Amino acid sequence: MNTTASTDRRFILAAGAAAALAALGWFSTRPGEAVAAETFEFTLTEAEWRKRLTPQQYAVLREEGTERPYSSPLNNEKRAGRYECAGCGLAQFSSRTKFDSGTGWPSFWQPLDGALIEKKDRSLGMLRTEVLCKRCGGHGGHVFDDGPKPTGLRYCMNGLALRFVPGEA
Repeated sequence: MNTTASTDRRFILAAGAAAALAALGWFSTRPGEAVAAETFEFTLTEAEWRKRLTPQQYAVLREEGTERPYSSPLNNEKRAGRYECAGCGLAQFSSRTKFDSGTGWPSFWQPLDGALIEKKDRSLGMLRTEVLCKRCGGHGGHVFDDGPKPTGLRYCMNGLALRFVPGEA
């Protein structure tokens, strides 16, 4: 077989597959771009966000970063209370829905009503569901369908995106 023809055929097939995936919206153009296009109730300039958040919180909440597993003190938090967005203070989870998923990130089986929005995340070559704060659009983490009953969901959250407030859950 002619190696040039074989190489050309592979190139055409690969280009066609890439074009099809792009047409379906598989490739994300830039992290945070879809969020930036939306309007949220709580908005700040980039400079205001940088002043309000630590560099690590900014990387997670505003740039869709991920903290190292097992690095958050919230993994071991057992008290009654609520978990709020570290960016804007919106209550997102009750301690009653927190569980130890063994993944290294604070995990919950259900958010508070109206606290989060979801969007498709096609980064890292896979399709996941990203969860964002409904009020400010801050990236919290992802939701997966391998959680406990009653929902079967696991909201795998970055501890840097949350603030724990002890008290009634």
